[in-house]
Amino acid sequence: MQTASDFQAFRLARAKALDLRLEDFEENFHRSSGPGGQNVNKVSTAVSVSHLPTGTGVTAQDTRSQAQNRELAWERIFDAIAEARDAAKKAAKSAKEKVRRQTAKRPWKVKQRMLASKKKRSDVKKLRSKDF
Repeated sequence: MQTASDFQAFRLARAKALDLRLEDFEENFHRSSGPGGQNVNKVSTAVSVSHLPTGTGVTAQDTRSQAQNRELAWERIFDAIAEARDAAKKAAKSAKEKVRRQTAKRPWKVKQRMLASKKKRSDVKKLRSKDF
């Protein structure tokens, strides 16, 4: 993103698309670690963003720039919330399909095949018990 207003527009649009309120997020800045020289030791370049209602949180400290880390953190939190929602939808659909399969009645031909197999096995066992 080129400017701060672009970032704000992105944030608002993405939050609206996911039906989230920006007031539900908490953003913290702290000192980064790793490469970056004196800059990361003196400037709070790492950004943590957490969504309070879901408890989802991310941290970005990939670059030396606080602004770039802030953009990365917001992208990651929105992606994480979207993925969690998709996973929940898939799990609910899967559970519903599982119940449907479990309660579905067997087709008539399948039942007849099972009964024929049982009858055949029964005949084999009866032959074992006879004395020759």
